[in-house]
Amino acid sequence: MLSGICRGQAEFPFFWQAGDRYKTVQNKIVMQIRASLGQFKRERGLERYWGEPLAAFVRAEDGRFLSLKKQVSPTHLLPEDLLPGARGVICFFIPFHKRIIGGNTQGTAASREWAEAYLYTNELIARISGDLAGLLAEGGFKSALIPATHNFDEERLISDWSHRHVAHIAGLGSFGINNMLITERGCCGRFGSLVTGWAPGPSVSAGPEGAAEYCLHRRKGSCGLCQKKCPAGAYADGVFNRRICYDRCLENARIHHATGFADVCGKCLCGLPCSSSVPP
Repeated sequence: MLSGICRGQAEFPFFWQAGDRYKTVQNKIVMQIRASLGQFKRERGLERYWGEPLAAFVRAEDGRFLSLKKQVSPTHLLPEDLLPGARGVICFFIPFHKRIIGGNTQGTAASREWAEAYLYTNELIARISGDLAGLLAEGGFKSALIPATHNFDEERLISDWSHRHVAHIAGLGSFGINNMLITERGCCGRFGSLVTGWAPGPSVSAGPEGAAEYCLHRRKGSCGLCQKKCPAGAYADGVFNRRICYDRCLENARIHHATGFADVCGKCLCGLPCSSSVPP
């Protein structure tokens, strides 16, 4: 099941009625994301797993959501499909700590800590999304929560709601040639998003059109290291093979079965100029 609806309350706290309400609520949301991350770290003793998060907002009626039915899949959902009456989408990025990234640069199998970080971050994204839904409920707004992962068709290996592509629309970054989204804090990390009845300000729907191109290969034809680092050869001749990629992820899940179902790899993300920051 892709979503769970959180119903709002009737009474609005002061910040929902503030004069500059868009900026006020957006700041409140960013503060909540940071607070949820900090609390999760302290509770689980995971201080050196993640860096400072990023957040972005986009209106649900943005026409670029329709383009995902061509870019991703004809079955890709629209915000309205997840939440009737949707007015906005909140996207966030949780970057991995450099220690986690560095540990996954060696060998052909995903490192144990990379596998653990994946599983912990699934929990963290669910926590952040739930906390944001609670915050929005205080203002009387419903939210639709989307799982961090495993919301894809197992035959086609394509998601009906791509957190990365939605984050791209919201303006969080640009795509590299490894199909990963490069943000101001690099590409090593995880994306989350939720659909809400709260409408962000119109200015934040500008999205990535005209934004900086972060991928060195797309920018000036250099680098290309990400595709070369794939141990399974999923980018042969520059064409991405989803099945080869996911088979390698399943192999890592078998290797790290004691940690949980960690169907990950990350070799095409680590040890790159864009792993934890924008390339110079």
